[in-house]
Amino acid sequence: MTNGGGNQIIAAQDAPFHTLLRQTIFTMPSTLIKVFTLIILLPICSVAGTNNIDLIISADYIVTMDDDSTVIEDGAIAINEGEIVAIGGKTKIQRRFRAKEEINGRNRVLMPGLINGHTHAAMTLFRGIADDLPLMEWLTKYIFPAEIRFVDENFVRTGTQLACLEMIKGGTTTFVDMYFHPEETAKVVEECGMRAIIGAAVIEQESGYSKDFSDAMARAESFISQWQGKNSRITPAIAAHAAYTIGPDNLKLIRKRANTLGVPVAIHLAESKAELKLVKKLYGNTSIHHLESIDFFNGPTIGAHVVWPSDSEIPILVKHQVAVIHNPTSNMKIASGFAPIPAMLAAGVPVGLGTDGAASNNDLDMWEEIRLAALIHKGNLLDPLVMPAATVLNIATRGGAEAVGLGELAGALTVGRRADLIQISLDAPHLVPLYDIISHLVYAVDAQDVQTVIVDGRVLMRDRKVLSLDEQAVIKNALIMASEINGEIRSGNSPGHSPE
Repeated sequence: MTNGGGNQIIAAQDAPFHTLLRQTIFTMPSTLIKVFTLIILLPICSVAGTNNIDLIISADYIVTMDDDSTVIEDGAIAINEGEIVAIGGKTKIQRRFRAKEEINGRNRVLMPGLINGHTHAAMTLFRGIADDLPLMEWLTKYIFPAEIRFVDENFVRTGTQLACLEMIKGGTTTFVDMYFHPEETAKVVEECGMRAIIGAAVIEQESGYSKDFSDAMARAESFISQWQGKNSRITPAIAAHAAYTIGPDNLKLIRKRANTLGVPVAIHLAESKAELKLVKKLYGNTSIHHLESIDFFNGPTIGAHVVWPSDSEIPILVKHQVAVIHNPTSNMKIASGFAPIPAMLAAGVPVGLGTDGAASNNDLDMWEEIRLAALIHKGNLLDPLVMPAATVLNIATRGGAEAVGLGELAGALTVGRRADLIQISLDAPHLVPLYDIISHLVYAVDAQDVQTVIVDGRVLMRDRKVLSLDEQAVIKNALIMASEINGEIRSGNSPGHSPE
């Protein structure tokens, strides 16, 4: 064997092959010599012109999400060293490249992986712990006390593994996380192969992670120093909880340190009327005006929710290109309201889509968010033309990636981007017949239709089997921890709950 060059392959059999060739040619008529030469040389030229790569994956439809919204029929993507090196017709790709592995695409769709722009991954372990409550009561009487009681390194690792398993099976390839013990989240992401922006949670009050603001900031900076540049799939960040849980001087410090360290800041922003009322009482202003007044937006900022921006605040978001992450399920479940996403998009605000944590959703299914984002604004505004399918698919993929600062890496299937993509089956009855593939992806596809998930060129799931995590072990560990939490709740030892 050689390094793949066609000439070297021929040279490995040089003596016997050429001896036989000379003897054969010398005994042939001249016309047959030409034909024989073509027969011999064509396969050799074909090998010499073939590029050896890692993977070819094909599909009946490739939804690229490129500048022209190109959809390729009967196409394929060539992947090498984690990067998309070619995309086009299946036959041309297969002729041009020779891959170590090929994934068939019969009755399949290829598209960019979904971008979950806001979640709290480890909170899968609080799924269903407290429902049907207003935001502030839910937070102060149930979630904050539960976090102090239960959240430690093992909790975060176990909960994040469960979250990543759920997200991979649903076609999410990138997520933006805000939680405690971010180093544990990073370790899970490193192992399972996903891409993530991981925000170290900063809050002034005591939590299960830090004693006070200074402790939280020290931990955040330590996390950033350990993980910045360590893994190309992991971007460390600072996650400031909210304007009502962190005072203005400390918010200024967060922005200053984030800019110095070169990391983004994520924050819950204008999530509810209760937040606006509290910030107004504390600082005499609404959340976005308040943060603008202290120059908090002078750097990359990811704002989760943004349900209640005023007409005068939307231009502020545009000016600073604050990423707004729409969380329709969570916002409806806690009755926060309907974010004015159509108005923000029209104004030029970067918008992405997210699930929030499983404690307030109660799952991490981005397809539900896609469908709701397309539907609720039509109903709320009584206008069937707002949030068309193509717009919603964009904020779940390319637009979402661009909003959180990963647009050059992910969100679209183009040459040079990292190979973060998913393959969807069209076999299920709810996907038959097919007239418009974009319509199907927004209004009909479900999480269980995702067959294959690839991140950075690595196959994380194939034919619904997750390859980067031990599914049974992850679920078993989560159930063990949930049993311990439930025991505490039933005994009455957990704040916010009474024994049965």
